[in-house]
This record gives sequence, structure tokens and C-alpha cells, in this order.
Amino acid sequence: MNHPSQAVVDLSAIRHNVALLRDHAPGAEMMVAVKADAYGHGLVRCAHAALQGGAGRLGVAYVREALELRAAFVEAPILAWIIPPGEPLDEAVTQDVELSAGAIWLVDEIAAAARRTGRVAKVHLKADTGISRGGATAADWPTLVDHALKARAEGVIDVVGVWSHFACADIPGDGSIQSQLDLFEEALKIADDAGVGSHVIRHFANSAATLTVPQARYDMVRPGIAAFGLSPIPELGDFGLRQAMTLKAQVAMAKRVPAGSGVSYGHQYVTDRETTLALIPLGYADGIMRHATNTCEVLAAGVRRRVAGRVCMDQFVIDVGDDPVRAGDVVTLFGPGDAGEPTLQEWADALGTITHEIVTRIGARVPRVYV
Repeated sequence: MNHPSQAVVDLSAIRHNVALLRDHAPGAEMMVAVKADAYGHGLVRCAHAALQGGAGRLGVAYVREALELRAAFVEAPILAWIIPPGEPLDEAVTQDVELSAGAIWLVDEIAAAARRTGRVAKVHLKADTGISRGGATAADWPTLVDHALKARAEGVIDVVGVWSHFACADIPGDGSIQSQLDLFEEALKIADDAGVGSHVIRHFANSAATLTVPQARYDMVRPGIAAFGLSPIPELGDFGLRQAMTLKAQVAMAKRVPAGSGVSYGHQYVTDRETTLALIPLGYADGIMRHATNTCEVLAAGVRRRVAGRVCMDQFVIDVGDDPVRAGDVVTLFGPGDAGEPTLQEWADALGTITHEIVTRIGARVPRVYV
């Protein structure tokens, strides 16, 4: 290692996962969500890996993420779906970024950008079928569709997609899944009756629905976290996915301390014998959550060790007993588990959270290394 820590990203795992997800949705297009710096894995490199794995499209949260991909010469269709007022819509339309709209004012802003640039904007109309975030409610949906079709008649936008998003697809059997599907079918009928056309891409399925809700696959699926090898429904297993990220760090210092030594802030860990403590140069500024204190495990010298004492901003400590651990040795915080190291799911379970939160928190000063 040429840096005290690194997040190793296995691009072949991403390609494998995308291919596996395609097998779960035969006949449907695939848009891989690479928002939030590809869930912390690195936007551009992971976007290329997803496309190599068989994705035909990419999804991002914000326009700036789409423009970053365009600047990196990614030519595949890209959809951006969170568009607050003031976004660089002129550049987005010029760069052929597809845009989601779930409100009349946003259709108007996109149409205005199209007029200014002399380009036709590609728009996906979003229906809120029960998650109560973005998208038009059932009451507002007919008006949104009609408004978009007026802009289409003017020749400034093209409605290329109709979509929605699940609230509870990661809870197998939850009653809201069918309820949302029913509402989406109603939204599709309204759009069809209004004349949106049969060419539009209907899409609904996130990672969980791609894997477990066949009726939600429609024309396209939008997996995100699963593309990076992390199960969207851990209680059902890993679905054959391969975890792409391994987080490693070099021991910064190792020293012997006597029994009764308090460790780190607040002395929440106290040694019960003479022992060796190893300092790991990662902390909550790097995304190692403070709740990992005395909870999460790492692999050091072939043995799992629990974090000893409070996680600090830049460092934490492990107790390695009498094992010969020294400065420069590599410790694995989490990985796919092939060498006995904890997995991301184990960390998530220990922290009472989801894997998404852990990987997206890994900070910028931890280099991403691609293999």
C-alpha cells in the first residue's frame, strides 16, 4: 500500500453483478444507479464497469453527477431525477441528459431550457405511487401529463419515460408493494389515454424489486446497491452478488501497554492484561461511524479483532493481545469475506444500519484503488 488506507474496488465484481441482475429481468433494459459517487465506489470507473456488464443506461440523483459523466466521455443515456430550482438545465439539455419531472413548474423550467438551447429535452414523468417523496400524486398526475404533452406539442420536450419508486420493496410481502403497482398501472393508463404514446419506457423496479418482484420489471429496471454486490434484502441472502469494495488500512503504530490502560477518549475500553494495541489510521472523518466503538470487528494478523475504545476523527485502536502485529501491517476492515474478514453486511448489522450508509460515508481522503 502506498497510502495508509484504501478502498479497493473490484470492477469485475460490478460487471458480474450487473450481468446477474440482467438475468433476473430478461427482456427489460437496465439502468444502473451510480448516484452518490457510485455508492462511494467511484462514479466514472464504476459507470464504465456497469456498462461493460450489460447496463444500457445510467441513473444519477443530480444533474452535476450526469455532467461529470459526460465530461468523462460517457455517452450512454443518463437520467437525473432530483432537480431543485436553479440546476444547470441548459447544460443538461445540451449534453443530452434525460431529466425527471414530477411537477408542473419543473416541466416549465425544462421546456424553457430547451427553448434557450434549441434542443429537445428528454423527460421522464414521475408518479408518486406511495413513497411521498418526488413525483406527482394521483390528484396531480393528470394535470402534469397534460402540461407535459402541451410542451411536447410545442416541440421542446419529448416524454421518453414514465416511472415511480417503491417504498417497501425490500420488505418481502409488504402490502404496499401491490398497492403501489396498482397506482402505477392507473398512472400508466392515464398517460396512455392522454396520448403519451407506446414508445415511453415504463420503469419502477429498484434492486429489491428487480430481484423479487417480477411484475415490477416493466420495460426497464433500475438496480443500485445490488450492482455493487450488496444485498437489498439481507434476510433472503446475497442472491449470488459479489461485494465490490474492500476497505484496508496499514497499522500506524503498535505498542505494549500494561493491564488497566484506558484506551481512547472516555476510556470506554480498559485493558485487562498487558497487551499490544494497534492504531488504525481511519476515523469518523473517513466514514468509520463512531457507533463502531467496541462493536465492529476488523481482520488483523488473520484474526478478527473488535474495535477497542471510542472511534476518533482520524483513528481507532484494536487490541491484538500478544500477536506480532507491527506498524505497516495491513488490516482489513471489511471485504467480501473470502479471507475471513468481516463483510459489509456484518458491519451494517453491528451498527444497526444498512450497507448503503456505510459505503457512501467512506470519505474522499481514502483513495479508491481499482482492480
